[in-house]
Amino acid sequence: MTGARIGFIGLGNMGGRIARRIVDSGHEVLGYDLSAEAIGAAGATDAGTVSALVSGSDVVLMSLPDSKVVERVVFGEGGLLVATRPGQVVVDLSTAAPESTRKIAARLADDGISYLDAGVSGGAAAAEKGSLTLMVGGDGAALERIDELLRSFATQIFHIGESGAGHTTKLLNNFLNAVALAATAETMVAAKAAGLDLAMVLDVFNASSGVNFATLNRFPKIITGDYLEGGLSNSLMLKDVTLYVELLGQLGVASLNSTGPIASFGLARALGYADAISNTVVDALGDISGGIRLADDKEEGRS
Repeated sequence: MTGARIGFIGLGNMGGRIARRIVDSGHEVLGYDLSAEAIGAAGATDAGTVSALVSGSDVVLMSLPDSKVVERVVFGEGGLLVATRPGQVVVDLSTAAPESTRKIAARLADDGISYLDAGVSGGAAAAEKGSLTLMVGGDGAALERIDELLRSFATQIFHIGESGAGHTTKLLNNFLNAVALAATAETMVAAKAAGLDLAMVLDVFNASSGVNFATLNRFPKIITGDYLEGGLSNSLMLKDVTLYVELLGQLGVASLNSTGPIASFGLARALGYADAISNTVVDALGDISGGIRLADDKEEGRS
């Protein structure tokens, strides 16, 4: 991808960090975001409009909140379709509904454009380090063409299958993430209420069958008051779990374990943590359990 012109739409918590990695790898990036500050922080050049960005790019990456926003960017007035041309590659890094993804891919394919759905895993910390995992659906040849670009921010890239397969796998992964986070938060609030040494409890979990991503990577920080700001919010986590349930309904698969994370992240949103990082679900559970906080001084370690 040497010499390729790169455009990036959506420079928020994840998109901004990914774009910065691309810039630091030596690419110039045209950016579009509602926040001029976000464009500057990512090291991108402000394209001004979506159509101008697409006109000036060979590869367009998007990191947007949901399928409704993605479809508005693609199909809306002054959107992506106005300026696309054959041979371009569009990479959707959003967590989106696979059905919508396949619809967009089919429409862009009519114009000779490759649309790759690339689910992202690893969070803000991995984005900053360039060590994200990508699960990609769509044309394998197009994926191979942009491999060098993707390696600027991802260390593991899995070509899952046809269009929609990447976003499907992302929803499955995010559901497991949501279950682990919500369940671990509940057990840690209980450990605090029981007067246990929280660091020791995590050591036990991580040496036992309860080990998961949250026990290994989230709660060792959370118990010190560091909530690892910059990751997925409670509202977005709830959105992802809801998309998962909708997907299973379309597949005819029973979802018997979704009520826990839906209740947990729904509670967090209702109690005022909607836009806070999803790790604060532990505070929402603590709120309804007598005001429990894992850290002795919650604010001390937060950025």
